[in-house]
Amino acid sequence: MNQILELNVTDRTVRCQPGVVTKQLQNFAEENGLYYPVDFASSGSSQIGGNIGTNAGGIKVIRYGMTRNWVSGLKVVTGKGDILELNKDLIKNATGYDLRQLFIGSEGTLGFVVEATMRLDRAPKNLTCMVLGTPDFDAIMPVLHAFHGKLDLTAFEFFSDKGLARIMARGDVPEPFETKTPFYALLEFEASNEEIANEALATFEHCVEQGWVIDGVMSQSQQQLQNLWKLREYLSETISHWTPYKNDISVTVSKVPAFLNEIDAIVSEHYPDFEVVWYGHIGDGNLHLNILKPEDLPKEEFFAKCATVNNWVFEIVEKYNGSISAEHGVGLVKRDYLEYSRSPVEIDYMKAVKAVFDPNGIMNPGKIFTV
Repeated sequence: MNQILELNVTDRTVRCQPGVVTKQLQNFAEENGLYYPVDFASSGSSQIGGNIGTNAGGIKVIRYGMTRNWVSGLKVVTGKGDILELNKDLIKNATGYDLRQLFIGSEGTLGFVVEATMRLDRAPKNLTCMVLGTPDFDAIMPVLHAFHGKLDLTAFEFFSDKGLARIMARGDVPEPFETKTPFYALLEFEASNEEIANEALATFEHCVEQGWVIDGVMSQSQQQLQNLWKLREYLSETISHWTPYKNDISVTVSKVPAFLNEIDAIVSEHYPDFEVVWYGHIGDGNLHLNILKPEDLPKEEFFAKCATVNNWVFEIVEKYNGSISAEHGVGLVKRDYLEYSRSPVEIDYMKAVKAVFDPNGIMNPGKIFTV
C-alpha cells in the first residue's frame, strides 16, 4: 500500500496509502509546486503510516509542528473490523470528538491506517542555514531567543563537539569553521529578501558581542546549505558504529539547560568512562541522549548498565514534567517507563480507549502498555 492516490491543489492536500515513503511524498509535493514540511534524517526510509503511528516530528517542528498538524483525514480499520473515515479532510469540524487525533500517535494499537490525507504548504523561498559555535550549552538558549525574536525560524538544532568530531572523522563533510567550541547551534530561515539576511547577520553580531557565540558561518549557496545540514543529519548514522544507547526525551524549551545539565552530571558521575553525545531539536525542547559503548565492554553488560541509567534519567524527566519519548514512540522499549510521563489515571483511560477500538487486543499487542 505505497501509492499516492490523489492531489487536490485547491485544498493543498494529497491522499495516499500508508506505505508511501516520506521522501516520496516530499518529492511529489515539490514536483507540484508545494511542500511537505515534516522532515528527519530517515525521510528516505520512513513511511507515512509509521509517521502517523508515532506522531513523528523531526527538524522542522519549531515552524511546522508534528505530523498530527498535517493530517487532514484518515481512513482506518479498527480492531473490531469497523471502517472509519475520520474528519473527511475538513479544516473546520466541530462535531464532537476528533477520533483522527486518537489514531495519530497510537502506534497501531487501535487499528490500521489504510489511507491518509496529508496537508501541504507553499514551498519555502531561499532557505538559508547558519552554524554557530557557543562557549557552553547555556549560551544556546539566549541565541535561540535572539534569533527567534527577529526571524521566522524553520529549524533550530544543536549538537556537541563530540558529535562534530565523529562527523569530521568521516572525511566526507567540510568543517564549518576552524574555531573549536563545546557546542554548536544550527538554525535555518527563509532569506526571501536582503533585509532578512541582513537581520540575521546583525543578530549574529549581537550574539558575538554578548559572548554567546564564538564563531559562525552562514550558507551562501544550496551546496553549502546541504553541507551544513549534514553536520546534524549524519549524526545518528555516524555514531551507530559505536552501538549507542539512545534516549529521546523532551521538556518545555525554557527548562532545557537545567534539564540537560542535570542528566549530564548523573551520567558523568556514575559512568565516567562512557562517552555521551548530545544532539537534538533544541527549538522544541527535544534532546537526544546517546551513550556510546566502550570498545572493550561487552554489549550485554553495556546495555545492563544503561538500563540503570534509564531510571535516573527518567526520574529527572518526571521531575521536569517531561516526556520519556518525544517523537519515537513507546513501543516495547519504553513501555515499562510510561508512568514517568503519564499518571496512573491517564494510563487507565488510555487502556479503556484501546478496549473500545480493539476489544480482543489484536492490534499491536503489548505496545505502549500491557492490557
